[in-house]
Amino acid sequence: MKLLDGGRAPNPRRVRIFLAEKGLTVPLEPVDLAARQHLGEDFARINPMRRVPVLILDDGTAIAESMAICRYFEALHPEPALFGRDAREEALVEMWNRRMELGLLNAVAAVFRHLHPAMAELEVPQVAEWGEANRPKVLDFLGWLDGELAGRPFIAGEAFSVADITAFVALDLCKPAKLAIPEELFHLARWRGAVAARPSAAA
Repeated sequence: MKLLDGGRAPNPRRVRIFLAEKGLTVPLEPVDLAARQHLGEDFARINPMRRVPVLILDDGTAIAESMAICRYFEALHPEPALFGRDAREEALVEMWNRRMELGLLNAVAAVFRHLHPAMAELEVPQVAEWGEANRPKVLDFLGWLDGELAGRPFIAGEAFSVADITAFVALDLCKPAKLAIPEELFHLARWRGAVAARPSAAA
């Protein structure tokens, strides 16, 4: 088994943080995104979507998409539960993780991919108007999320979950995207500090 990894890119990080929370070690094989290794034909034979991460099982099965990989490991190693412990929790974690993906991570990624000069050769075409259009979306979402976090310690409730991983990675992407997180979002800052203090945050 090995994990085709993409360094500091958000989705590979989500999987590495997830594995660290589980206490699991999987051999990593780096994929050089800057050199566009993931766009080559050799990589396309592994994942025709040309995206990282990809988990290669011992029988050769290739599992792509970060949440699919995380669910694979959750099924094998259910403790600690990062997708919820029962039907209610699982539904809530799924709901909040999707909100973090669709409302936050995707919006931050749009700003980064469409406005950062380093992404010009990877995001073709770069549409600056789309990047700018997502700036206020990110800020609006963060303001809303700050209000939600006023009443609970983690994104989906009382327990740390994969939704926290997605949101944490999205906020880290704000820096290279040149998105300033408003200082008055105290609940968001409290939550982010608590997640950053977890050993898995360094994965």
